[in-house]
Amino acid sequence: MTIATTDVSDDHPEAQVCDPVFQIFGGAPAFSGRIATVKVFEDNTLVKEAVESPGEGRVLVVDGGGSLRCGLVGGNLAVSAATNGWAGIVVNGCIRDADELAQQPVGVRALAAMPRKSKRGLHSGQAGIPVVFAGVVFRDGEWLCADRDGIVVLPEAPPAS
Repeated sequence: MTIATTDVSDDHPEAQVCDPVFQIFGGAPAFSGRIATVKVFEDNTLVKEAVESPGEGRVLVVDGGGSLRCGLVGGNLAVSAATNGWAGIVVNGCIRDADELAQQPVGVRALAAMPRKSKRGLHSGQAGIPVVFAGVVFRDGEWLCADRDGIVVLPEAPPAS
């Protein structure tokens, strides 16, 4: 069950709220879960590895450095994410295959869509580290809630109402 970001924000003034820079992609407009992070640049190797592993209802937060030159998540990775139980993906960068993403029951936020694919093996990346973008520090294990109003991050999930 996803709690509305407006309610989370009202009830938790200490919550971090992302700058409104993301577009909504994916078939689930609202999602929430514990955060898993990866930091990459124009190479989606770690993104692919993550979504091919058990998601356990988590949200993958991808710091792509804000690059608008290639898509880091496409249709195939969205299928893997949905199949493996990921609740959502937030990308500080671009997606591709927007129509295919819309067919998958996973939430996706990104800066934009871009048809060019990333180049695997181009750059190294890191997983499980704090990443900072859109005015928020995202840490592994913290909780993220997203809906049409935005994205909110707390150290842990709030109690269900």
